[in-house]
Amino acid sequence: MLLLLAYLLLVLSAVAAAVQPPQRILSNHPHLDGIPTVHESAVQARRILNLSSIATLSSVFPDNQHPASLENRPANLGGAPIGLVDYYASCDPTPYEPTILAIGIATSFKNARAGSNVTLSLRYHPPIDHLPGKDIYEYSPANLPRFSLVGHIEHIPTSEVRKHGMDRCFFRRHPESTAWRPGNAIHESWWARLVVEQVYWIGGFGDRAYIGWIPITEWRGVTQKEVENARLVGENGYKKG
Repeated sequence: MLLLLAYLLLVLSAVAAAVQPPQRILSNHPHLDGIPTVHESAVQARRILNLSSIATLSSVFPDNQHPASLENRPANLGGAPIGLVDYYASCDPTPYEPTILAIGIATSFKNARAGSNVTLSLRYHPPIDHLPGKDIYEYSPANLPRFSLVGHIEHIPTSEVRKHGMDRCFFRRHPESTAWRPGNAIHESWWARLVVEQVYWIGGFGDRAYIGWIPITEWRGVTQKEVENARLVGENGYKKG
């Protein structure tokens, strides 16, 4: 009888284990072999920041503010977040802070002027000319790196922009944006940087990538040489860890 009971318990344990979801894929296990370190993840994030130039800029509507009647903004939006696609470029002398051409009429910058912090969210897009390997998860959006930069918008003086050629750098990435450069006849605009205060990173599935916060010292401490030498999946020279 005891033998039969022990057998039944063993079977039930096996069944319970079989129906458990693959939590190791959904969460981070930093002690597993092959998972990039926090610094290596910071390098990957800085690489993505350099490769891309379009991201989602999120802000929060202010409380108790009455927008211009022409905007026709719904009531009771105070405290609600909104994310909108925007241009940026890595043109700052401090390369870990994205350069932005802020447009006064845009909701994100209205909210920032009213005191909202902002978040710039990016994801990695593999080269379209590189086919994935046998791993069916290799190009899965859930397995590709993405991250958010949390901080605030800071105005950049024109003298600083000209000194470092930040406008020329930005227009090389976004030629059409010359139409709304500061002083244009269409909309008020100004140069700004995102002062990054926090970085949250999801490198992919938790059994093969780091997931979590990247200390700001690591984010700022990545060298330009590390960024240039880094390779992400799909890039020439990429080696799977």
